[in-house]
Parts: sequence; structure tokens; C-alpha cells
Amino acid sequence: MSRTMTGTGRVTVLPLLHLWPDHYCVLAYTGTGAFGDTAVVGCVPVPGVPEVSLLDVAARHQPQRLYGSPAGRPEFAAACWLICTGWSGRGTPQPRSLDLRVADWALETERTIELGQTMYGHDRLCLGRFTLEDEALMGAAVKLMPDHSG
Repeated sequence: MSRTMTGTGRVTVLPLLHLWPDHYCVLAYTGTGAFGDTAVVGCVPVPGVPEVSLLDVAARHQPQRLYGSPAGRPEFAAACWLICTGWSGRGTPQPRSLDLRVADWALETERTIELGQTMYGHDRLCLGRFTLEDEALMGAAVKLMPDHSG
């Protein structure tokens, strides 16, 4: 059962090529909690586009080769890869991305992963379906999908 978490803060939204050559999703990244210790990464729902499992996307990139695979924690590397993707999208923005300095957001949480150590400034990751509360900003996020007019 999912729960909805909400927040207000800096949000980075970017198109993510997840399956070569032309399968995209729209990924959103923000932080919440004390000093932003919780990373929030989610897919922005785009009408007519199937939803994507971000953990599956991460797994296809073999993140354990970079982050290792602690015993009994197979999701650790995937969580680190997803946080890195959002964090990197903020630090080196693509031409077709949004960097919203202050935005109200909501996440239908599908999974929370405790990292057990700090990675990219975060101790845990919350994954799910991400929406922006402002309709105009949500429309702009949907339009980041290549070949999607919204």
C-alpha cells in the first residue's frame, strides 16, 4: 500500500532515456527531511506513456559494478544509481530539463530504501509516482517527454 508524502523545495525534472533507442520517462528529484537527508526520486506520469519501474531501469545499468552490493542489500546499488541520476541532472542540467527553485510536490511512495550510509548527501531514498502541485509546472514537466505535446 502506498502512502503519499508531500513537500516544498527545489525540484529537478528531466527526461530519462531508459531503454535504447527511444523509450523515455520523465524523472523528478528532490530532497526532504532534516538537511535533505531523504532523496525523493519519482516518475512523472505522462498521459499515454506506460509507467516505468525505476528500480528495473537502475538494474539494467549494473549499478553494483560502481556501488558494490552489500550482503543482503541488493537494492543498495540501484538506489545509489537513481540518486546519482537525479543529483547529476541537477548539477549538470540538460537543455531540456526543469530546475524549479521552489515547488510544491507529492510522491505516491512505492518503496523506501535505507542506504545505511550517506550517498550524495542522502541516507535514504523514497521512490514512486511524482507530481507537481502547480498545474502549469506539471504541464511543463509532461512536455519534457520527447515528442509529447502534453
